[in-house]
Amino acid sequence: MTTPRFSRILLKLSGEALMGDGAFGIDPETVQRMAQEVKAAKDFGHQICLVIGGGNIFRGMAGAAKGMDRAQADYMGMLATVMNALAMQNALEQLGVQTRVQSAIQMDQVCEPVIRRRAVRHLEKGRIVIFAAGVGSPYFTTDSGAALRAAEMKCDALFKGTSVDGVYDSDPKTNADAVRFDTVSYTDVLAKDLRVMDASAIALCRDNAIPIVVFSIRERGNLANVLAGDGVSTIVE
Repeated sequence: MTTPRFSRILLKLSGEALMGDGAFGIDPETVQRMAQEVKAAKDFGHQICLVIGGGNIFRGMAGAAKGMDRAQADYMGMLATVMNALAMQNALEQLGVQTRVQSAIQMDQVCEPVIRRRAVRHLEKGRIVIFAAGVGSPYFTTDSGAALRAAEMKCDALFKGTSVDGVYDSDPKTNADAVRFDTVSYTDVLAKDLRVMDASAIALCRDNAIPIVVFSIRERGNLANVLAGDGVSTIVE
């Protein structure tokens, strides 16, 4: 087997990716398809950590915008990410993939606490580790949580699965002439406000020299293709 360019990766998925064609919640068929994508990547030889957002259930910033206390709303959003993590764990284990969920908010009945050395050991044993509840504190997004876990776990890259096939100079959904970048620097992402991830996540990846690979997770088989160097993506480095 060819040695992968990125041996250990962190895959960041938005909560909305689990909705499928629905407007809310978790679509079991979509979660199963996502799990198959992750399994294919693991079978190729990668050690994989996962972080999944919670926007399909509850988004803290949206709650705060409607008058909720921001910290309280963010804690609710963290709990939503735990639900998504458990859904993905179930789908992966139905495919025969061993997983562990680690939550930044302690809830021993359903998952482990985040313990870095234990998580590393899980990866070394061939398990997929799903990190839930962000960083465990309000005012931080799951993008920041993904960057933090990628740095803690010494990942070779952070893969962000989105609804578009990379980073563009403007929104390709509203501008048909938007230009996609093959590569772009951390500095340009921040200076041009390209909205790849929030600024703190970009800065954390830059400071730890973790490349960010942005690709479309909605295309079947695309994660494995991008990992093999064949798919369409943008690398922020």
